[in-house]
Amino acid sequence: MVQATFSLEESHIEFLKECKKYGFKDKSEVIRTALDRLLKEIGNERLRASAELYAEIYAKDEELQDFTDSAVSE
Repeated sequence: MVQATFSLEESHIEFLKECKKYGFKDKSEVIRTALDRLLKEIGNERLRASAELYAEIYAKDEELQDFTDSAVSE
């Protein structure tokens, strides 16, 4: 695994010191878990924004709505 150096607030350091109390095997697992969750959250936000954009386009495009309705009814 690759190692990295970064700065943290004191509250983060205190949490990391107690990581085993929260079920993590070590400090690195806490950081990896947090980053994985952040990546997933960012992906979900992008997906949600994309869906909202498609919904806006669909709401304004009557031809697309007609096409979709005819496809569904077949």
